[in-house]
Amino acid sequence: MKDAKMNYPKMIIFDYGHTLLYEPGWDSVKGNAELLKYVTKNPNHCTLEDVRKAAEMVFGEHIENVRKIGYDIGGQIGDKVLYEYLGIEFSLTPLEMEIVFWDGASMGAIMPDADIMLDYINRNGIRSAVISNLLWSGDALSRRLNRLLPMNQFEFVMTSSDYIVRKPNRILFDIALQKADLPANEIWYCGDNPQADIEGASQVGVYPIWYDNETDREYKDRSAEDTPKCEHLHIHEWREMMDLLNNMKA
Repeated sequence: MKDAKMNYPKMIIFDYGHTLLYEPGWDSVKGNAELLKYVTKNPNHCTLEDVRKAAEMVFGEHIENVRKIGYDIGGQIGDKVLYEYLGIEFSLTPLEMEIVFWDGASMGAIMPDADIMLDYINRNGIRSAVISNLLWSGDALSRRLNRLLPMNQFEFVMTSSDYIVRKPNRILFDIALQKADLPANEIWYCGDNPQADIEGASQVGVYPIWYDNETDREYKDRSAEDTPKCEHLHIHEWREMMDLLNNMKA
């Protein structure tokens, strides 16, 4: 499985969704219902249905249109627009609002063997980090990763909403190289999206691992994806990568 261009990594950077964790039973209405428990001001007597309709306008229409052209507006800004539009105030900080909504919508779950794989790379001295296309902030994502994968040793966690641009924009990968302080050919990047993750990492010289696992795959339209047009390793289980690393050390 080892390719001539593939070096044993000093660092592996991971995508978040459907790579390390996933979000079974996602329900944004439940997320908003949890948030409304912390309301301190609601002069217009807005209901959960009012919030749902306004959220569809702010997030589902305006912010989604920005995301489609490769940029991100952070969830905290989206919340600010949504709830000031409705006249609602909360007893929470913007970060707390992200976390309460996100946990209410789905507490999240670990992708098969992701925890075992992270323990393996930690034991073998391979550094790690995360880059995710995500509406929520790096701080909110770090809290979720630390809750579900408490033994992780991620050196940095980057989300597109903190950096304006979305993968495959190379700016995110170039910033990651600066943070890692390593040559690109000593880093692997693992993700589930052939274009955003695999082609995105390849353009800066990072070796891409396409993690193509079937867990909860109904969340996206796979027909919209193309096979990556770059050198990469295609795996379906994390144990395949662990086996490869063992063979490369031998």
